Amino acid sequence: MVLSKTMHIMISKDTGYWNQKKEKLKQKYAVITDEDVRLIDGKEKEMMEMLCYKLEKSKAELVSIIVSL
Repeated sequence: MVLSKTMHIMISKDTGYWNQKKEKLKQKYAVITDEDVRLIDGKEKEMMEMLCYKLEKSKAELVSIIVSL
């Protein structure tokens, strides 16, 4: 629950921040597509779940990766 709120705050506060992070994420993981990281209002949870699935990472691991980029 906390991670979902953290990611939602990270993304919704500054879309410029997310635009930078998503480009770095796509560079680091070739399996991620533009569609996978497209930010749709109210669909942040689904996006995170898809990224976790594609990268075979937990939500905590994914948030950590995004923050470190």
